[in-house]
Amino acid sequence: MKDVQNTPDTRNIALKEAGIKNLSYPITILDREDREQRTVADIQMSVSLPHHFKGTHMSRFLEVLTSSGCRFTGSTIPTVLNKLKQTLQAESARIRIEFPYFLTKKAPVSKSEAKMSYNCVFTGESTASTHDFVLTVTVPVSTLCPCSKEISESGAHNQRGYITMDVRTRQLPDGSFVMIWIEELVEIAEASASSPLYTILKRPDEKFVTEQAYNNPVFVEDIVRNVAEKLRADSRITQFTVTAENHESIHNHNAYAVVEWELT
Repeated sequence: MKDVQNTPDTRNIALKEAGIKNLSYPITILDREDREQRTVADIQMSVSLPHHFKGTHMSRFLEVLTSSGCRFTGSTIPTVLNKLKQTLQAESARIRIEFPYFLTKKAPVSKSEAKMSYNCVFTGESTASTHDFVLTVTVPVSTLCPCSKEISESGAHNQRGYITMDVRTRQLPDGSFVMIWIEELVEIAEASASSPLYTILKRPDEKFVTEQAYNNPVFVEDIVRNVAEKLRADSRITQFTVTAENHESIHNHNAYAVVEWELT
């Protein structure tokens, strides 16, 4: 059968990316407590396309994905990217894997247990000379406004906030990246806000987290600085971006702050 995608293209225009996206697929990732966790990811895969190729072979993305075993870490993603470049005769390859990660959370007083979901992303890119891997974790938290607490005779406004961390770790000689647990980033984010969030709260738990937040007011600026302090102290990390966003409860807008850092 004629392979139309391999026919020459005469427009002399190379493409930065060509591939597949919005692929829902089961994957396995490392879990600090249970060794492995199975979840469902939204996957995007692409390669660069030379100017003389009419198209890329979309089915081969799925072949590379399934042959990988769909077990993804900072160690396995560079291998998948190299396989994509080889299979599709490309100079560069990219992959983005977005998935919910579940942790068992215990309520602070009653110790009631339930699963809590955190949105995570693995982003990898490989060129002829470089590899890149970014772990993104978004953590929902509770925040209480220091200004509101200061000026109010009783109470203070609080809201749900989201802390997003994009983290790069040291690269090893074999091209893989030093491991950092998703759980570690969740713990850092929750410790940097007014209070963590929980799936189940009984009345004693609700009292506890309400008072915890009241005794630990933070602005979004405080949150990103709190997280940055902890991430900078970790020798595994070479670069990060931290974003905090509050879904304000008394304003018709959100408040946010961003900090970036790179090891020099």
